[in-house]
Amino acid sequence: MTKNVLILGASGSIARIVVQNLLAQVGADITKLTLLVRHPQKLAGLDLANRGVQVVQADVLNTDHLATIMAGQSLVYGNLYGADLGQQAASVVKAMHQAQVRRLIWISANGVYGEIPGAYGRWNQAMLGSTLTAYADATKVVEASQLDYTLIRPAWFQDEPEVDYEMTFKGEAFKGTEISRQSVADLVEKLIHDPEQLIGESVGISKPNTAGPAPRWYS
Repeated sequence: MTKNVLILGASGSIARIVVQNLLAQVGADITKLTLLVRHPQKLAGLDLANRGVQVVQADVLNTDHLATIMAGQSLVYGNLYGADLGQQAASVVKAMHQAQVRRLIWISANGVYGEIPGAYGRWNQAMLGSTLTAYADATKVVEASQLDYTLIRPAWFQDEPEVDYEMTFKGEAFKGTEISRQSVADLVEKLIHDPEQLIGESVGISKPNTAGPAPRWYS
């Protein structure tokens, strides 16, 4: 089924991989790909010369403008960050309801439920601090949204050229300490192509066999 896909925060490190991988499919499985960014220059290096690709400069906190952009979209993938992430999530949810778009894929963070046991949980909390609070605020908004959402809670990112991951679900202890950006992008792309998967789920994602007090690259 062809679809229109809106990516919020399209210049983010995960979103750029997703965009790069989806570009070849615009005009086939994807009818239109809309990339929302605050700074379009951050998309430099991506080949966006496709009539099915639209770059929109906008602020997600402008709810009415955002709802206009969302009109006719099949699904929304949010790759946002910031101290006001809870407010951003609230604006996205409100705009989706206004535009009558139901499917949302949202990047959160590991630790938003206090679901990481042991030393790594303490390290993660200390390292993320108020950033984790912002992700937790946004997670609560998405979970209360009555939308068809999937929350993705990645471990700490690394850049190995691999797709290798396992998932945990809300209520389960988080596994692992790290995850490749390629792996997170792979899960996002699977949900874009088959949006009936994992509706209403909050999914932790990490590389198998990476348990420890901190990611192995941390010193």
